[in-house]
Amino acid sequence: MILHYYFARRFFRVFLTTLLIFFAFLTLIDLVEQMRRFNSEAASFYDILILTLLNAPAGLYQILPLVMILSSVSLFLTLARTSELVVTRASGRSALMTLLSPMLVAALIGVIAVTLFNPLVAATTKRVASLESEYRDQGQNTLSIGREGLWLRQGDETGQTVIHAERADERMTTLYDVTFWQYDTSSQPQARISAEEAMLTSQGWLLRGAKQWPLGTDENPEAASQVWASLIVATSLTEERIRDSFSEPSAVSIWDMNSYISELEEAGFSARRHKVWLQMELARPLFLMAMMLVGAGFTMRHSRFGKTGVAVLAAVMLGFGLYYVRNFAQILGENGQLPTILAAWTPPVASIMLALGLLLHMEDG
Repeated sequence: MILHYYFARRFFRVFLTTLLIFFAFLTLIDLVEQMRRFNSEAASFYDILILTLLNAPAGLYQILPLVMILSSVSLFLTLARTSELVVTRASGRSALMTLLSPMLVAALIGVIAVTLFNPLVAATTKRVASLESEYRDQGQNTLSIGREGLWLRQGDETGQTVIHAERADERMTTLYDVTFWQYDTSSQPQARISAEEAMLTSQGWLLRGAKQWPLGTDENPEAASQVWASLIVATSLTEERIRDSFSEPSAVSIWDMNSYISELEEAGFSARRHKVWLQMELARPLFLMAMMLVGAGFTMRHSRFGKTGVAVLAAVMLGFGLYYVRNFAQILGENGQLPTILAAWTPPVASIMLALGLLLHMEDG
């Protein structure tokens, strides 16, 4: 057990060191990028620094597999050069037994990342989007899905329009049982429009069976109301912009994902992308374990055998290849070409089997 604790401590220390190095590197690059995007009049240096720090967790979360494989390579290269692995083997401990404690540490890091770091990334991602919109000082086009229906807001230089619909088609271009609330630039209500159906066209929202009530005058809204068989309401929205207004799966905490998926489906939208993302997150600890095993498989041999640089390069390239396969499977799952469970869980399980096979080949021939 003392040896297990020793290897676990060493691996965790190397992982934290590598993570801090990447944090400093990513923060510096992102700081320069944010300073290029926002001038001093839109945001001060302090504002840009806060924005950069809030953006850092999302970047680190994306590169956790790379950090894991580099930490594994660094640890086992050090152990091989100091002959600690030779002594461990001489004591009768197999390679798989030696890897037991680092594997448990990798799994623990994955669990912590999914359960604790994921909600932090979701919160900071939302905050970054809000601050960027504020610094750009632009009218926001946002969409919210809830149990009471769909809420959409469009904005331009003339004011804001809040749109509520009970349901919508999957393309999000046709809304049913829809209501428009129009506000001027001072947030004063100007009109309310209800319609049976609203279809997004190149001219704007085409409303069918519409009724309009003026709200910006002293007249009785019902007495001054008008009924239209069809009515065009101008909009700057397009189908692509509405889709972009959806919260990315990464902007929703894993603890809230199930309820968010239910709300999407109740509003009439496809939640396949969010379902795939949820399963991918649940499988993340397994994938991090696979990255650790890949790094160990190429670097556990004694350094006197030479070709250390080739082994490190091979480990990193194989890790990138597995990461690419994982992302490709995610795309296939989001497109419906693979079942959700298969798309999410096959890459990490296959990666672990491949890494174990490689390790057994390197150790036992």
